Amino acid sequence: MLIVHGVLELQIPSAHSLKGRRRIVTSIMDRLKGRNISLLDLSSSYPREALIAFVFLALNHPGAQQKLGTIQRVVERSFPEIDFDLSYEIL
Repeated sequence: MLIVHGVLELQIPSAHSLKGRRRIVTSIMDRLKGRNISLLDLSSSYPREALIAFVFLALNHPGAQQKLGTIQRVVERSFPEIDFDLSYEIL
């Protein structure tokens, strides 16, 4: 069994307020909730940047890579205008 934890760093140029950023972050988190991924919004007070921490369990490396790909696809398909960086560690 593997533990995968990481951070999804988002650059949101269209967010001009914390409310706008929160709408996008909440939408991303809602789309990932049904996939057995624990999520936490760690964003600061700057509205154009967001930080989402995640952790999940996987049976093997291919399963971990598949779930990481799911996270990436959800962000790319839901908000193509957002630049993001996905960093993670597999334990």
